[in-house]
Amino acid sequence: MELQWFWMFAATLLACYIFVSKVMRNLNGWYYDLIFKNKQYPLPPGDMGWPLIGNLWSFFKYFYSGRGEMFINNIIFKFGRTGIYKTHLYGSPSIIVIAPAICKKVLIDEVTFKIGYPKSALELGDSKILHKERGRFKQLVSSPINGHNVLEMYLERIEDIVINKLEELSSMKHPVEFLTEMKKASFEFVIHIFFDSCDQDTVNKIGDLFNVMSIALLSFMPINVPGFAYNKALKARMEFVKIIENIICGRRMAIKNGQIGENNNLLDIILETKDERGEKLEDKDIIDLLIAFLFGAHDSIATASMWSVMYLAQNPLCLKKAKEEQEGILKARSTSQKRLSIEEIKKMIYLSQVVDETIRHITIFSAFREAAIDVNINGYFIPKGWKVLVWLSALHMDPEYYSNPKEFNPTRWDDYNPGSGTFIPFGVGRRLCPGRDLAKYEISIFLHYFVLNYKLERINPECPITSFPYSKPIDNCLAKVIKISDS
Repeated sequence: MELQWFWMFAATLLACYIFVSKVMRNLNGWYYDLIFKNKQYPLPPGDMGWPLIGNLWSFFKYFYSGRGEMFINNIIFKFGRTGIYKTHLYGSPSIIVIAPAICKKVLIDEVTFKIGYPKSALELGDSKILHKERGRFKQLVSSPINGHNVLEMYLERIEDIVINKLEELSSMKHPVEFLTEMKKASFEFVIHIFFDSCDQDTVNKIGDLFNVMSIALLSFMPINVPGFAYNKALKARMEFVKIIENIICGRRMAIKNGQIGENNNLLDIILETKDERGEKLEDKDIIDLLIAFLFGAHDSIATASMWSVMYLAQNPLCLKKAKEEQEGILKARSTSQKRLSIEEIKKMIYLSQVVDETIRHITIFSAFREAAIDVNINGYFIPKGWKVLVWLSALHMDPEYYSNPKEFNPTRWDDYNPGSGTFIPFGVGRRLCPGRDLAKYEISIFLHYFVLNYKLERINPECPITSFPYSKPIDNCLAKVIKISDS
C-alpha cells in the first residue's frame, strides 16, 4: 500500500511538472499566436514567458547578477540569428531587435515607432518638447550642448570641476564610492550648463531629490503608494519642480531688469527663444527639459568615467599608451599655457578610442520604442501597441561586427568604420543625443587629468557586477584615489 501511494504521489508531481512547464509556461505564447494567426505575416520567433509576468523573472535574474548578456544570448541560441524576437517584459508584449538595419529603422522612423519607455520613466524623466514637431525650437534648445565648437564655452568650467573633484578625492584618507563621486561631478556640470551659477546648498538639495527620482526611473511596477520607491520619486519630483520654478522666476525678473548680460547658459537661451508660432516654452516644459538632460547625462557620463579608469587599470598596456599620449600633448604646448585647449583635446586620438571602447562595453541594454501602427519588418508582424526594444548592448557586443567583443581593445577603432547601425550608443536620426560631443569631451578631460596624476586602488577588486540598468560594481567601485606624486 505504501509503495502504491508513493507511485501515485510521484505521478502527481510529474503531471504537475508537465502541466506547469509545458502548458502554463506556454499559455502566453499560444494566446498571442492565436489572436494574430490570421495576419499576413507571423510574429517573430521568441518566448513570451509566463502569463502576466512574461520573462521578467529571467530578465532580472541575469541582469542583477551581472550576466545581462545571457538573457539575449539564450534567445539567440534557441531561436537562431533572425535579428528580431518576441518576448514579454515590463508588463507588455514586446519585440527585441538586434540586427543593425532593423535597429536603425526603428530609431529613425518616428511615425511608426514612438517613444515607449516604461511608465515610471515617462512620468519622471520624459521631456515632451524633445518629441514635438517643433524642429527649430528643439534645435535652439539643443545648440548650447551640441557640436564640437561648444566646448569653448564650457572647457574651463569642466576643467575646474574635474581638478577640484580629483583633488578632493585624493585628499580623503578613507575609501570612497568612486561611481557616486563621478555622479556628483557630472551633476554639477549639467547644472552649470543650465544655470551657469547656483549656490551650493541649492545644488546639493536638487541633487538629493534627483537621486531619489533616479532610483525609480525604470521601475517594473510603479506603485504610487507611500513607502514605495515610485511614490517617493514623484514627491521628490514635485519638490524639485518647486525649486526650479523659483530659479526660473528669479532669472526672468533679472532679465526683465537688465541684470543679465550675454546669454551664456541654457536657461537664459530658452527663456528668450520663440518657436515658429512666436511662442515661448512654459515653465513645465523648461523643467522637463532640465530633468531629461540630467537623466541623459548624469549616470551615463559618470559610469563611462568610472569604467574607463577601471578598464585602463586592468589593461596596463592601454594605460601606458594613454598616458604617453597625454604626456606628449603637455610636452608640445608652450610654457605659458597652463590649461587644456580645444586643439589639444582634438589630438587625443587614443583617449577618444578608449572612450568609444568603454561606451561600447557598457551601453544601457535597450532603447524603448512602441509601434504606433501595425507594421511588417523582414517578413515579421509587429502589432500596434507592442513595445519595440532596440537591444543596444547585444548589438555592440556582436562578434559579427566586433572580433573578440568582450576584450577591451581601444585600437580596434584604428581606421575602423563601423557598419551602418552597428555602433549607436547615442541613438540615430532626429533623436540623436544632442549632448554626445560634450559627453565625450567631458570624459576625455577627466581621463586626461586622471591618467597623468592619479591612480585608483579598489578595495574590492573582485566585487560582483550588476547589469541593471547599466553595468557597475555592486559597491559602486569602493576605492581610494591616490595622487601619483604623493604616492
